[in-house]
Amino acid sequence: MRILRAAGYRVMPWKNGGGTTTEIAVSPDGAGLDDFDWRISMARVETSGPFSSFAGIDRTLSVLEGDGIVLDIDGKPPARLTTSSEPLSFAGDVPTSAALVGGPITDLNVMTRRSRMTHTVERLSPSGETRIEQSAGTTLILPAVGGVKVFADSVLSLGPLDTLLCDRSGPKLRLQPEGQGLLFVIRLHATAAND
Repeated sequence: MRILRAAGYRVMPWKNGGGTTTEIAVSPDGAGLDDFDWRISMARVETSGPFSSFAGIDRTLSVLEGDGIVLDIDGKPPARLTTSSEPLSFAGDVPTSAALVGGPITDLNVMTRRSRMTHTVERLSPSGETRIEQSAGTTLILPAVGGVKVFADSVLSLGPLDTLLCDRSGPKLRLQPEGQGLLFVIRLHATAAND
């Protein structure tokens, strides 16, 4: 179990050069865009336009800040995402374009290599103590609004956009939000062929 502090995240250009991404965590450590098993990042989207294509990647997008975004994913009905929307999962290798609703947004992006990993993203708005089940793979907890205290072997404090990374299953984590919080729980699992 370790805490990744928001101040230490790595900022890098988008694959298509259209903006910047703040990388929260990647596996294996130091992996690039072509060889990661999983990657979690935040992006500042300043203009409408096409998304980068990621062959063999599944991704889930959530809006953290701003008025929202409308995604056009390979001819499906447009999907409107706001800060109150549930996370949206889609294939990273199908043509996808985005239209901003009312100005720039910041999004949370979870990506896994389809042949090796799967993932889920859960959006929670706890008003009091919450217990989080850890997965058998990797579980990450990211408070998007407000901080949160995590009661484990010791008491850990996460500020907004800090991330708690747990690499193995364990007892349920007890979380206490500081104020009216919003947090994301990301669970990553190896596919059966990679167990």
